[in-house]
Amino acid sequence: MHNFKELKVWQKSIDLTVDIYKLTEGFTKEEKYGLVSQMRRAAVSIPANIAEGTGRRTPKDFNNFLGTSLGSSFELETELIISAQLNFITETDFNKLNNPLQEIQKMIYGLQKSLNLN
Repeated sequence: MHNFKELKVWQKSIDLTVDIYKLTEGFTKEEKYGLVSQMRRAAVSIPANIAEGTGRRTPKDFNNFLGTSLGSSFELETELIISAQLNFITETDFNKLNNPLQEIQKMIYGLQKSLNLN
């Protein structure tokens, strides 16, 4: 279907994943198997599902993987909010990650709409 590496949404989500890994390095050891693990898995899931979806045969299958990717992005957003409220991250760090995350969410939604499945 697509070369996933050429998709801007995939590229941006890779960058976000790297930023999440860097940010969570500073979390406490107690959170290694809590928020750190959850945030990293959700972040990785976003580009991974976009990539996997591009390898599927039908637009409907691709859309399903985009839906999973979008769900992971909302999970990550929730974990960022929790991290901010627990003062694990600063407001600056929150905005630095949440702003591109919201852009990625809009891009995924736009890609889904472009599949014209309705």
